Amino acid sequence: MSAAHVRPGVAAGHPATAAAGVEILEEGGSAGDAAVAAALASCVAETVMTGLLGGGHAIYLDADTGTVRTLDCFCAVPGLGAEPRRAELVHLEVPFGAEHVEYAVGPASCAVPGVPAGLDALWQAHGRLPWARLVEPALRLARHGVTMPPAHAACLEMLAPVLTLGGGDAIYAPGGTLVQAGDLLEQPGLALALESLAQEGAAGAYAGTIAASLLALSDERGGLLTPDDLACYAASWGAPLEGEWLSRRFLCRAGLSRVHDALRALPRLAALPASARLVALVNALDGAAGPGTHTTNLVTVDGDGSACVLTTSLGLGSGDYLPGLDLLLNSMLGEADLITGPLAPGERMESMMAPSLVLDDEGLVLALGAAGGTRLRTALVTVAAGMLDEGLPPQEAVDRPRVHPGPDAVNAEPGADEDGLAELEARGRIVRRWPELHHYFGGVSLVGRSGMAGDPRRSGLALAADPPR
Repeated sequence: MSAAHVRPGVAAGHPATAAAGVEILEEGGSAGDAAVAAALASCVAETVMTGLLGGGHAIYLDADTGTVRTLDCFCAVPGLGAEPRRAELVHLEVPFGAEHVEYAVGPASCAVPGVPAGLDALWQAHGRLPWARLVEPALRLARHGVTMPPAHAACLEMLAPVLTLGGGDAIYAPGGTLVQAGDLLEQPGLALALESLAQEGAAGAYAGTIAASLLALSDERGGLLTPDDLACYAASWGAPLEGEWLSRRFLCRAGLSRVHDALRALPRLAALPASARLVALVNALDGAAGPGTHTTNLVTVDGDGSACVLTTSLGLGSGDYLPGLDLLLNSMLGEADLITGPLAPGERMESMMAPSLVLDDEGLVLALGAAGGTRLRTALVTVAAGMLDEGLPPQEAVDRPRVHPGPDAVNAEPGADEDGLAELEARGRIVRRWPELHHYFGGVSLVGRSGMAGDPRRSGLALAADPPR
């Protein structure tokens, strides 16, 4: 399968994340190598969105064979080898744009992390460069600090009640003042964590330096993690969910996002007036829940045409940091939107994540994914339809105002078609008009035939890669 029409590059939620992936591509690394390096960099540069002790999902196109596989490295339910006990969670109310949302955090909200195992699985299956080389860009960021972009600073301001717990104030509010846009975010402990990961491999997170610290903290503070949880965790490859859309193959993972359901419900938009397009999108996307996990997404495409889309998250973060390593624990057990039934130790938790690929007879058309918890489906479908149905350039499709139907109101960014919003109100819908583009509405990153794009709502960036040196 050929994807010669797609220029190699990386799109991600932070300029430093994208630069790390491009560095690896230009050294001859594969899309898998670039995704590993970029993801590790995101665990330094995007710690208000993700982290090494979180979980994720990926989709990978191998251009040599034409095969597409999904990778599940999401968090698992802890408690293997231990007597069942009730998790003691800490409940907080966090301002989320126009809403105040209750979250549950604390050490008992931490599920079994999957990101290290997932990155190792990507590298084992599709890597070319040495593992330690892929850690280097993230390690440089950890040693020297990384600039905080505006969208991340705005997110930090909202999440400060959690991120400044458990010693996090030394990272995010040194001297008593929150890190601002343009300031250097310094996390020296992450350098030690990454050094251990470079030396021990990803196994260090399950049976080495990081694992020992994680289990000790969990035991000390009443968490649920056990040695068996870490020993038994494994990332798993699977088959994607595939459907036809606009005479192309649309492949993503099954899960809570229900992207395929939204695409099937969506009429052709290109010939509709702007107001009707808005109403049609809202109708197709109806049924979403409220605010959910804080996530990031990255896309890598290499010179051979292989592509990887990887979405990762810590949830909100538990508010607990590994001493000396500056690693924030995930809070997936406190994410109500992800708990759809009884939780059994060892089982994977549910996820909204929907890394996606669009293919035709000539190969890769578009690789894209979105961050944003319950809003990521809205972000992904809106951008994909804008590009592949309406013919918008990639960055224009990402930048245009989004409208997300929540459980209580339709949320609209400024610039959304007012006639369409008035039509929704005439039908009895409550419309909440937001004053600015906001990270609430998700963050899309994409690489495709018509170009690549990052999302300004997350201070994202897309960078093309030059041929390997």
